[in-house]
Amino acid sequence: MSSIDPRVAAIIDRPSHNTDSDDEDALISALEDDSSLDAFREQRLQQLHSEFIRAKQMRASDYGTYTEIKDEKTLMDLVKDTKLAVVHFGKADFGRCGVMDRHLEALAPTHFDTRFLHIDVNNAPFLVTKLKIQVLPCVLAFIDGVSVDRIVGFEGLSHNPDNFTTRELETRLLSSGVLVRAKVADGGGVRGFGQATRKQTKEESDDDADEWD
Repeated sequence: MSSIDPRVAAIIDRPSHNTDSDDEDALISALEDDSSLDAFREQRLQQLHSEFIRAKQMRASDYGTYTEIKDEKTLMDLVKDTKLAVVHFGKADFGRCGVMDRHLEALAPTHFDTRFLHIDVNNAPFLVTKLKIQVLPCVLAFIDGVSVDRIVGFEGLSHNPDNFTTRELETRLLSSGVLVRAKVADGGGVRGFGQATRKQTKEESDDDADEWD
């Protein structure tokens, strides 16, 4: 997936409501006149078509959305059956968890190869104990059902962790291998929350960045 034609990536990485068969037809028409395809023309065109079909199928299966899971058994089954998954363990009344939610909501629509999931820690007592989740927000990256990275609070996301960007979160998740390729532009995603929100986040940090249980 990471090595596909950049022109194809530019189209299939759009949110689902901006991707349709006209985009594919126009791109394939242009590529048919592309001399760089040479002897591999038919094979390459078939590969490009397959990428469009795969992207649409993934989005039809709730990939590309940030989904709240209500019970931990459902969450465990989803993670076990999913190649790439990002799970946010949070709490509704924690300000920093809300900040993390907004960043993950911004990432989900373009990273359709990865499931983005959220569960309230009160609904996951077994997993909270098993995974030793003590600080919120806590974001875990899973590959083939195995945890490969953990973001505790906002640690390791930015030099100014109280005001990290969506792209910085994306970079961290890319490094863990749970995202396929970078898709957030310099100005894309959620960037900062204004003075009032940063002040509020700082005031809440004593609660949100400590052990919650």
